[in-house]
Amino acid sequence: MLWRVLGGLAIALTGALLALWMHLPLPWMLGALLLTAAVRIAGGGTVCPRPARNAGQWVIGTSLGLYFTPQVIGHIGSNAGPIIVGMLFALGLAFIGTAILRRYTDADFKTAWFSSAMGGASEMASLAERHGARIDRVATAHSVRVLLVVVTVPFIFQWWGVAGIDPTVPGPRTVHGAGLAALVALTCVGGLCFMKLRLPNPWVLGPMLVAMILTASSIELSALPDFVPKIGQLFIGWSLGDRYRPDFFRAAPRFIAAVAVFTVIALALAFGLGALLSLWSAAPVPTLILGTTPGGIAEMAITAKVLQLGVPVVTAFHVSRMVFVVIVTGPMYAFLARRQANSA
Repeated sequence: MLWRVLGGLAIALTGALLALWMHLPLPWMLGALLLTAAVRIAGGGTVCPRPARNAGQWVIGTSLGLYFTPQVIGHIGSNAGPIIVGMLFALGLAFIGTAILRRYTDADFKTAWFSSAMGGASEMASLAERHGARIDRVATAHSVRVLLVVVTVPFIFQWWGVAGIDPTVPGPRTVHGAGLAALVALTCVGGLCFMKLRLPNPWVLGPMLVAMILTASSIELSALPDFVPKIGQLFIGWSLGDRYRPDFFRAAPRFIAAVAVFTVIALALAFGLGALLSLWSAAPVPTLILGTTPGGIAEMAITAKVLQLGVPVVTAFHVSRMVFVVIVTGPMYAFLARRQANSA
């Protein structure tokens, strides 16, 4: 088992270094993801242990929390309206995705619904299992969506040439040994508490909440060393790539194709909505587009951070969207299922 883990880490690191050499966007995440996925689909027996993904998410959550100074929180408050629109947009995408999957695949309503809801992949898979949907299809749908978004969006933004339009880095700037140790301990407690309470994305949202409370209270214990975010991105990419298996594309090609089409439509709509929201918000158009893009919190936050595109605003969009979708998806399914039963 140890050799499989070490082999997986070596492959992820090799992919990241190759991507760095090729000047790809987000090399530490994308390189690790793509090479790991290729090896796993080819039949490689490497493994990414859960603690590695948790560690990567901890890095992202903690680094995000350090952005939330009192001034930044005030700036986010001025975007409350667009953030609410983004939440409703995510719910609307679930209806579009469900219609596409029902029309063009053999998926039943509940499987199509939980496959299309824009919450966290693990949370949607858990809800799908609770309601008797096909958990394998739901997990596949979210894997395809995240993969397409994570791979295409950074390239689109690199081609657009908008990187660096919001380069401000609020929060602590220097590393202090004792302060860093305290920050690590407190944020890990936050992650453990979120996990104990079974809250969504515990190792992103728990550490982020603790770091955010400290930073918003003007308590600046320490910045994270420069190499830590790179390790976090590497672990996130490694864990995403490790989800894929040799039979991934053979399992349900029509279903995967329909999810891919839905993801492309969702991305196009997100770009349009971001442009419209710029009429309401002072945030740059690329920041608003990234905030409404149907990706995961960690992946979109990494994209915003590396490309310097308004990290706090993007994070606020995605955290709000994810919490909202996780809360309403189950009750909304129950309501729609009752309506279907009554009309049958």
